[in-house]
Amino acid sequence: MKTFKLYIVFTVLITGSLCFSQSNKADDLYENRAYVEAAELYSQLPKTATNLEKLGDCYYYNSEFDSAYKAYKQVYDLKGNTEELTEDFYFKYFDVLRGTKNYKEADEISTLHLNNPINTDNFKSLLKRIIPYKYELESLTGDVGGSNFGVGIYGNKIVFASTKNLKNPNYQWNGKPYLDLYEATVSTGETMALDSIEPFNKEINTSKQHESNAVFTKDGKTMYFSRNLKKRIDLDSTKIAVVSIFRAELIDDEWTNVEVLPFCSETYSTMHPALNSDETKLYFSSDMPNSLGSFDIFYVDIFGGNLYGQPVNLGANINTIRREQFPYVAKDSTLYYASNGKPGFGGLDLFSSSVKDAKFLDALNMGESINSAKDDFAFVVVDSLNTGYLSSNRSGLDNIYTFKRVDNERTYYIEGLVTDKVTGEILPNTTVTLFDEDGNVVAEQLVGEDGKYKLSTQPNQKYSLEGFQPKYIPQVEFFDTNDKGNIEFNIELEIESYKDAEEIVTEDTEGNTYIELENIYFDFAKWDIKTQAAKTLDVLVDLLKKYPRMEIQLGAHTDSRASFEFNMDLSEKRARATLEYLVQNGISRARLTSKGFGETKPLVPCGDNCTETEFSINRRCEFIILR
Repeated sequence: MKTFKLYIVFTVLITGSLCFSQSNKADDLYENRAYVEAAELYSQLPKTATNLEKLGDCYYYNSEFDSAYKAYKQVYDLKGNTEELTEDFYFKYFDVLRGTKNYKEADEISTLHLNNPINTDNFKSLLKRIIPYKYELESLTGDVGGSNFGVGIYGNKIVFASTKNLKNPNYQWNGKPYLDLYEATVSTGETMALDSIEPFNKEINTSKQHESNAVFTKDGKTMYFSRNLKKRIDLDSTKIAVVSIFRAELIDDEWTNVEVLPFCSETYSTMHPALNSDETKLYFSSDMPNSLGSFDIFYVDIFGGNLYGQPVNLGANINTIRREQFPYVAKDSTLYYASNGKPGFGGLDLFSSSVKDAKFLDALNMGESINSAKDDFAFVVVDSLNTGYLSSNRSGLDNIYTFKRVDNERTYYIEGLVTDKVTGEILPNTTVTLFDEDGNVVAEQLVGEDGKYKLSTQPNQKYSLEGFQPKYIPQVEFFDTNDKGNIEFNIELEIESYKDAEEIVTEDTEGNTYIELENIYFDFAKWDIKTQAAKTLDVLVDLLKKYPRMEIQLGAHTDSRASFEFNMDLSEKRARATLEYLVQNGISRARLTSKGFGETKPLVPCGDNCTETEFSINRRCEFIILR
């Protein structure tokens, strides 16, 4: 019996020792990014949260989202309800939920743990309304073998990266051969296919380094491409091989002078080069210091002679705290790139951004017809702008697809809220008017109690929008419905009242808005405009010219001396004389009304016992703003 107990203890010790050894080996492989081998070991270890998260990572970094989901879900079920996990874990879990089309769960994780409320159903509905194009895809490399991605246009050929060379050593990250560049022609017919696939060039391709993402100048004499460096560096106790951009020149039909670009570094990666149409800028992706996220899109100016400017980050309209890669700049200056940090459908999604005032606008997800739940990237258009190539691992392997794009029938509209500029209060009964670029009224709406408006528009048009409320300064906003990255056409109209804008405009206790000017005096029983009165009225003329939509009532009042009928007639004559002065000085008669009140509305109700001063106060002209 004692011997049996000793056997059990010995067995437990041996098993524990083997488990500990296997755990250490798995961790070493994981730290060195040998994810395929590490996954095999982690799958055999005890299902602790730590082991399961690393197992999920091994699958995640090789885009095996179904397997990653199973591992991450167990981590979340074990710890997610009792303690807070890292933001990095929540993002990876969110990403694989999208990548396995569990969008409702993904929305919950993003809302609860990433402080980013998302409703994917609403997002899909919005995109269907506003994306400019739909895409028809066809696989180009399904029969080539290996992983294939990243098209560069090279004369009448394409150049792409592939793992099809089985003679290359295997890359421990994914257990596949190292990437080489290949060239091929694209045949057209009922279906497109690759012909004459050949390794690109022995001076460019190496056996134990990756080459990918080639881009060529228009004359075909210079190329830029990505290649990982042989030297591996220690980064947070992990050995990694950074990727750099190389440049090569075609001299006497030989690629030579292969050099790394001067702004690259051994301590961070630069990759995925792309040229703008006039070849004055080189765009790329990098995780260099001061990036917004794990990889950002940058550009450098090209000065020639292997001289380049300093890297410029494209900023928050393009980059996020996650990963932005594979830029491409079309002839019309539209930037296309891949991101997993902006709202999307899983993995890397394709986005586009146009330029306005030398800045890229907010990027627009290109929609479900081109983006899948997996990685979609390396978008390239050819001359027509309506055909081109993209890469995707939607089938389980990286493959190149051709695309044709067709116009999407979209429903455009402009919507927003009308509020008081100073108080922020909603302004019901405001008239919102939409004008075309020639100033013609296209649509008009009187907003309700909620202060909201919504007006239909057409694509690729210029518009102006006016919010008008009586006794307020009309606000006019200009916009267009061209595709410049906007995913919503929304303008909040904040309009300012005349009394907030002008010191001489005030409001009385009865809610009347009037213009407070120095009193206008008339000679006894007369109505002609005297010199001093004209100076006062000139202030009113300037105000009316400043606000061409302002409409006023000119009200004349007399004192109580003389008869009622005489005073009423006199006040009407004085009011009309004031109106005519304004008309003579360029104010439209349609904006003016005049009214005589006689002695009916004295400011000082002193009857026949008024002092001379009180009589003069009652003998006045008032200017009430009607609109």
